[in-house]
Amino acid sequence: MKDNPSYYAIIPANVRYSTLKPNAKLLFGEITALSNKHGYCFASNNYFANLYNVSKNTISSWVSDLKSYGFVNIDIEKDINKQIIRRCISITKIMDSPIHEKMEYNTTSINTTSNNISIKEKFVNQVMFFDYPKEMKEDFISYWTEGIKKMRFQKQGTFEIKLRLSRWQKNSKKWDKPKKIGTSKLDSQINEWQKAKNLL
Repeated sequence: MKDNPSYYAIIPANVRYSTLKPNAKLLFGEITALSNKHGYCFASNNYFANLYNVSKNTISSWVSDLKSYGFVNIDIEKDINKQIIRRCISITKIMDSPIHEKMEYNTTSINTTSNNISIKEKFVNQVMFFDYPKEMKEDFISYWTEGIKKMRFQKQGTFEIKLRLSRWQKNSKKWDKPKKIGTSKLDSQINEWQKAKNLL
């Protein structure tokens, strides 16, 4: 099946504001153009390499990055001898910008600059893309966007949202564990005091 690109390419906000390389974002747009009819395309690395005048290894790297960010799915079709017949690239999520969700975080009652609001919008948009519970993402955003001149996440040396969300989820499970009664040092001391009182 030959892929015929449509006139328009789509690069949603989640992709535009991600930390992907600019050319990987452009490749995403090209994939959407090729996927306009069926939602997927069969274009090879060789096709994209000729299109952008780069090596097939470069295209492979961009495609891998798109996959690692969760923007595309890759399905390989093989024959009975396990030889690759073709590769199918499909778009996982072309989301409308979740304006209704991110606007609730843009509290203009604090002294933030318009530039800071724009950065916050980008941050919220990227966080909301990932497939985690909404309440958890809201807590994550509330914590990391605290600050006036600089938000908390801006003060970090590096900040990979995907990794931070994964760590946040793991920590959330620890935070949500109910505390066992009588296991703390204070509880132990109270128990010992109670025993001593009973003996008297």
